Amino acid sequence: MGAVRSADADRFINRPPPGVFLYLVFGSDAGLISERIRTILTRAVDDPKDGFQLVRLSGDEVANDRLKLADEANAVPMFGGRKAIGVEATGKSLLPALEPILRARPRDCVIAVEGGAFKRDNPLRKLFEREPGAAAIECHPDGPREIGALVDAELSAAGLTIEPQARELLVSLLGQNRLTTRSELEKLALYAHGEARIEATHVEAIVADASALVVDHAIDGAFEGTFAAIEATTERLFCENGDVNMLLASALRHATALHRARVAMDAGGSFGNDAGFYGPRRAVAERQLRRWDAGRLLKAMSVLSDAVGRARREPRLAQAITVRALWSVALAVRGTRD
Repeated sequence: MGAVRSADADRFINRPPPGVFLYLVFGSDAGLISERIRTILTRAVDDPKDGFQLVRLSGDEVANDRLKLADEANAVPMFGGRKAIGVEATGKSLLPALEPILRARPRDCVIAVEGGAFKRDNPLRKLFEREPGAAAIECHPDGPREIGALVDAELSAAGLTIEPQARELLVSLLGQNRLTTRSELEKLALYAHGEARIEATHVEAIVADASALVVDHAIDGAFEGTFAAIEATTERLFCENGDVNMLLASALRHATALHRARVAMDAGGSFGNDAGFYGPRRAVAERQLRRWDAGRLLKAMSVLSDAVGRARREPRLAQAITVRALWSVALAVRGTRD
C-alpha cells in the first residue's frame, strides 16, 4: 500500500482502503502511536473487551517463534467475530514471522505493529511500504493546527469555551506527546469545571509545562530589560528547585533564535516560522527584535554560553552565575527604544 503521512493518518485509519489488513504505526510521538494503534485494533473487532477477539503479543515472543503470529491470526475466536492482533516491535526482527502472513492472508484478522522512530532504510518499514496489503503510518508530534483542533474538541466536549489568548498559550505548551496533551486537557477541564470560560490564569495554574512559563518570564525579563521580572521568576525557580542549567540553556536558545531571525530580517527577509516562535511567543519575539540588533545579540549569546559552561563547572555558584548572566543581558537592552 505504501507510506501514510502523519497528517493523513487519521483519515486513513477511519476509512482504510479495501485489502489493507497489516499496519505498522511508527514515529517520534509515542503517545500518538499508542492512540492510533488502539484505534486500529478496537475498530477492527466487534467487541474490544473480548480477549479472544483482541489479542496482544510481545515482539520477542513473535520473533522467537516465527509461526506464532500466523497461528494466532488464523485461530477463530471462541465466540466468533472478527479478530485483531497488536504486536510491539522490539530489537529482534519480526520479518520471519510476517512472511507466512503475507503468503497466506488470514481471514477477518487485522494486525497492527507498534514501532519506534524508524528511519527510511529500516527493513520493517520498507516491508510495510511496499506490500499491497500493508500500510506504514507515520506519527510525528502535533503541530499548532493539530493541537488547536484537539483543544477545541476536548474543551467543547466538556462544555467549556476558551478565550483566544488562553488558547494560544495552551497550544504553545502542548504537543510533544499526544497522550500527554489529552491528559493535560482533561486536567484543565476538571480544574475549570463550573466555569463557563477558560482564561490564561487557568492554563498557567494547571498545565504541566507551567514551569516553562516561569522560565519564559525570566528570559523575557532579560531580553526586555525588566530586572524585576528576572528577580521574581528566578527566585521562584530556585525556591522550587528548578533546573538552573535548563534556564540558561533555554536563554541561549532564545538568543540564538532571535539572532537568526534578526539576520534574516536584515537581509530583507521576513519574520517567519523558521525562527521557531509560535503562538504568543511569536508576538513576544517580534517585540524583542525591535530592541535588539545582530551585534548585541551575538554578545548576549556569548555571555549566556559562558554562563552555561561556568554553571556546570561550579554548580554551587550556578544560581548566582545565572542571575548575573540574565542581568548582563538586561543591561545590554537598557537605553534602547521600542
